[in-house]
Amino acid sequence: MRIEDVHQVLVIGGGTMGLEIGLQAATHGYDVVVYETGPAAREAAPGRLHGYAEAQVSEGALDAGELDASLARLTVTADAAGAGAASDLLIECVPEDPELKGRVLAQFNELCPSRAVFATNTSTLLPSMYAEATGRPDRFAALHFHLPVWSANVADVMPHPGTSEETVELLVEFARRLGQIPIRMHRESIGYVFNAVYTAMNRAAITLVANDVASVEDVDRACMAIMKMPVGPFGALDAVGIDTAWHITEYWAQVTGDPQLRTNAELLGGYVDRGCTGVKSGEGFYRYPDPAYADPAFVRGA
Repeated sequence: MRIEDVHQVLVIGGGTMGLEIGLQAATHGYDVVVYETGPAAREAAPGRLHGYAEAQVSEGALDAGELDASLARLTVTADAAGAGAASDLLIECVPEDPELKGRVLAQFNELCPSRAVFATNTSTLLPSMYAEATGRPDRFAALHFHLPVWSANVADVMPHPGTSEETVELLVEFARRLGQIPIRMHRESIGYVFNAVYTAMNRAAITLVANDVASVEDVDRACMAIMKMPVGPFGALDAVGIDTAWHITEYWAQVTGDPQLRTNAELLGGYVDRGCTGVKSGEGFYRYPDPAYADPAFVRGA
């Protein structure tokens, strides 16, 4: 398949990342279907998408006159067969569980045209872990975006050993057409480029709090003051979703048996159990829409 043959994009998963990727594709002229099985997530999707689009307009990433037309190109559905029927490119954005990803991709291998290229947006797994489950391993690779997609516009393209060169080239060009800076990786490596650094920072930050060394606020305050970051690690985790961070940490705690990761997963799990998953729930490590770290006095500890 050539990039000119890609007209409809299918995004699997209507969480924050899935919706942002879907909207980014829609704002760049693609017809997009987001497949989401959760009724609550489907019901919330239109409002969230409109909010993301308005954020793009306010930041100058989207012309106000294009807002409605962009949203009209995007559909959210629970109809798997209908979602897959005419899709040219599939981007999977389900939780960080290789067995789950493999099952979902195997399901859509039966529903999508044989020409379709599959991609996974996994943050911490390797595509080779479930490449065979896709039924089309040569047309499968990782295509990893960052949040927010329209401004943190770097997309990693990571092949597994069986990915064809044509697939890599198509995904690199697709990323460019979505206004992304493509990072073409030579081989598989957990965490890609930025995320390898970011994950190490997050683990260190969560460990400090889980071990009662410092507070959430002071960890963020230190990073913001020294590195001049607009938001610290915990504020950023609220944007990503504490549930997403918990899934990742829980998975690797089970795989490695690392006791510190187990402690970290328990800290994150406590927030998830209370429904405090971050910005999307209105509360996580901070309360929204006016988090404490947004106050200019926060860094000074005032």
